[in-house]
Amino acid sequence: MVAGATAHWGWPQRHTQNTIGALVRTRTLARTLTPLLAAGLALSACGGGGDDKTKSEDKPAASTSPTTPPPPQYWPLTGVQAPEGQSVEKDHPVLVVKIDNTDNSAPQLGLGSADMVVEELVEGAATRLAAFFYSTLPKTVGPVRSMRASDIGVVSPVGATVVTSGMAAQTKARVNDAGVKFIEEGAKGFFRDDTRSTPSWYHLLDHLDQTVTLTKTAPATPKNYLTWGTEADFPAATAQPATQVDVPFGGFRTTKWVFQGGHYVNTNSYAKKGDEFAADNLLVIRANIGDAGYLDPAGNHVPEIKLDGRTGKALLFHGGKMVRGTWSKKSATSAIELATDTGALKVPAGHTWIELVPDNGPQLGVR
Repeated sequence: MVAGATAHWGWPQRHTQNTIGALVRTRTLARTLTPLLAAGLALSACGGGGDDKTKSEDKPAASTSPTTPPPPQYWPLTGVQAPEGQSVEKDHPVLVVKIDNTDNSAPQLGLGSADMVVEELVEGAATRLAAFFYSTLPKTVGPVRSMRASDIGVVSPVGATVVTSGMAAQTKARVNDAGVKFIEEGAKGFFRDDTRSTPSWYHLLDHLDQTVTLTKTAPATPKNYLTWGTEADFPAATAQPATQVDVPFGGFRTTKWVFQGGHYVNTNSYAKKGDEFAADNLLVIRANIGDAGYLDPAGNHVPEIKLDGRTGKALLFHGGKMVRGTWSKKSATSAIELATDTGALKVPAGHTWIELVPDNGPQLGVR
């Protein structure tokens, strides 16, 4: 009995017998019910929370199996695997900048950030570059020059937008008919650097990080430009040594390459020092060169490189060696496919410079 209970239950002598009897009966009933109530509480304590326990047991156990990592992603213009967790989707298309490739273009800006470069023959036996940018966009590129009809088959496989100074009326009609998008001088990002010592038409540059804002799209990944492979896919065992390569375009332009430091280095490049393109692969495509059907302001016939629906000879240089093969391209939007006598020829992942030379032009110098 708890201390103080006697004082509470003690009764004065004046209570009647009936009252005392009732009290006795009440005490007896309390003594009878107390064990029952205690038992009920004990059972409740033992079985309490039964519903919660059932709910807890019904919950699925946390998975202990390792999560499946996302599949690797590869950059479409190089075939290089992106770091884990990095997406190769961009909210802009591939941007192709037309860059002059004569001594008047020095210094060329932005080439060191290009994923891929295509060198094309233009009028006057000169060449022009189509520099492809996607994974990285440099701040400034140039000098920016005009498009040619040849560019339709060059840029269409990846749905690129071309950054250009402009183009002839005949070319613009064909480019529009082909659905190729372009951004020309006067748009956001273009500017002229009149401190350059060359004629004024070589002064046009572009802030590519500004121009790209005109091309925003839903995030997407372009198609692969070439069929990319690994180092093991290159048939080095049957390849011939090729540490020096001279690629003549006819006339005065011969692009010279030396294999050093694991890359092919353009020894007569006009690129700004430290901003050169380091080629892991050099791909030479011999293509038919036709007439675009008009003259340039100097009266020269404008050539057109015929790629769509055609095939021809190809040379792939990698790791200081050369493999002979063939190329084919089904349509303007199709990728260039390479093959040897033994089957498909994959291009090792890396930065690739493509030379589009006349199929009836001079032989390459390979040493």
